[in-house]
Amino acid sequence: MKCEPTDVPPVENIDIPAMREKYRRERDKRLNSAGQKQYVQPVGDFEEAYAGDPHMPVLPRDPITSEIDVAILGGGISGVLAGVELNKAGISNFSNIDHAGDFGGVWYWNRYPGIQCDNDAYCYLPLLEEMGHMPASKFSEGWEIYEYVQSIARRFKLYDKALFHTLVEGVRWDETIQRWRIATDRGDDIRARFVIMANGLLNIPKLPGIPGIHDFRGKMFHTARWEYDYTGGDWKNQVLDKLVDKRVAIVGTGATAIQAIPHLGKYAKQLYVLQRTPSTVDVRRNTPTDPDWARSLQPGWQKERQVNFHRAAMEGLLRPGEPDLVCDFWTELARNLSAQLDAEGWPAITPEEYAARREVMDYQVMERLRLRVEAIVRDRDTAEALKPWYRFLCKRPLSNENYLETFNLPNVKLVDVSGTKGVEGMTEKGFLAGGVEHEIDCMIFASGFEVTSDLDRRWGIGKYEGRNGLSIYDHWNEEYKTLHGIMTHNFPNQFFVGYYQGGLNATTTLQYGRQCHHIAYIIREALQRGVTAVEPSVEAQAEWVQHLRSTAIDNTQWVRECTPSYFNNEGEAQLTSSGVEKYRFYLGEAYGPGWDAFEKLLQDWRDKGDLAGLTLTTGKQ
Repeated sequence: MKCEPTDVPPVENIDIPAMREKYRRERDKRLNSAGQKQYVQPVGDFEEAYAGDPHMPVLPRDPITSEIDVAILGGGISGVLAGVELNKAGISNFSNIDHAGDFGGVWYWNRYPGIQCDNDAYCYLPLLEEMGHMPASKFSEGWEIYEYVQSIARRFKLYDKALFHTLVEGVRWDETIQRWRIATDRGDDIRARFVIMANGLLNIPKLPGIPGIHDFRGKMFHTARWEYDYTGGDWKNQVLDKLVDKRVAIVGTGATAIQAIPHLGKYAKQLYVLQRTPSTVDVRRNTPTDPDWARSLQPGWQKERQVNFHRAAMEGLLRPGEPDLVCDFWTELARNLSAQLDAEGWPAITPEEYAARREVMDYQVMERLRLRVEAIVRDRDTAEALKPWYRFLCKRPLSNENYLETFNLPNVKLVDVSGTKGVEGMTEKGFLAGGVEHEIDCMIFASGFEVTSDLDRRWGIGKYEGRNGLSIYDHWNEEYKTLHGIMTHNFPNQFFVGYYQGGLNATTTLQYGRQCHHIAYIIREALQRGVTAVEPSVEAQAEWVQHLRSTAIDNTQWVRECTPSYFNNEGEAQLTSSGVEKYRFYLGEAYGPGWDAFEKLLQDWRDKGDLAGLTLTTGKQ
């Protein structure tokens, strides 16, 4: 496949030392000593708004007392994939529990205007071949993804026992019955032999801790709870015609904001975009799926494409002669580096030489993206403020066809709040910037989710206790301790799906699916062997953590130099008691040898069949 050229050509001959110093100054300007505490949990009216469901009425029901083999906490893509893998393993006595009104997770809650998948849908959407589904375009619409997730749940009969509009408030291991006791806001008492935590990353919305936020008398909402009754339109009809007489402000310029802002700018009487750190925004080219291409695909095409994407986007280098199948902004760095090496006949290079080459290419690509801003945004001051000054993956890379162009509209104003490290304050009538009050009718928060904050905030479960009342929040307070990133000692029959230890260098949904496959294997083996409790031994857990860190690629310095974001825990560099910098593991610890090696390691472990490293308890009921 031949990739289309970028709309602005790459830049060479960059003064890297000078650029590195520029990056440092821009980072320091945005550092906030409050770290994650600059964001607050919803309280008061906000808490009520987030606890409710704007999409589906909550119907009354009686409390449930039940005993099941597996409780899956979550109904998003990871929860659905857990159900799929349990079904395939012959396990049917399970239930998905979710506070949403249906399956879908982030694609259920997020219905803001412009919402699309922001990476290649042919890689992101799971089970495409098995489901016989083909995305309508390279970057699927949010509603299409939601309906697709529902179709998977229907195919694998996950609706039969699902509990929706049910918020888990407590998870406790009961040693006397060798079960997990799950308490909910519906008064349920669910006793589960196994629990799979599949609650995802983008679960709990967070708010910026703006002084005076509760003084504002206008309309306020988070993008994860978009209010179309106020703006007009809906997520399939994004005509926000009720904003034509409204002055609107939006806080944030991340993945959500760059999709919503073009629609706000098109309809609002006045739009203020409050930006701390600009995102990289490349050309999108969201082309419809070519039916001839779709018909030409051979069995196994999706896995081939996913593996190709992993090497290019996550591991940073394609193999000799390997084409870039994805061909977009995620894979540009690897595509360019591989082309360089191909022209040189693929000489042997050391990891240090590769890192040096990648750094140069990183600066070249980022300069191209800054010049793209100059080429599109007409106002020079606005263009300068929209330029990203950091390494490529310090913030999630993005693309959009209309975002930068929106700042050429006369009713759209960029408000740079980097110097004050965020919005100065809010008043009854609006917000403060540069000591000046800007009156608005509506404030929208595109401030993201509790991705790397403390686990109790991220998960939203009040009490979570393993053996002897040990809290998971205390157990993982400083750093993760797992076997294969899936299980942890003192939490028997408990499994975790997500970014913990291992993986992380794969496309998210594939990683979730393979983790769920591994989990289903262990549960099936435990049930077939009459095991009542299974958990990692202390020794096996310690060996895995040591192996993970001894083989890790040390990117501490790179992360430390990044602009503050959820990727580096807002720049907080606390040390754990073992000397690990805390922001290295908050999002998760990758497996240094790569995704293919991690997959092989787990497959070899399963093939041995001895459940090595797990302590098995039998005979107690």
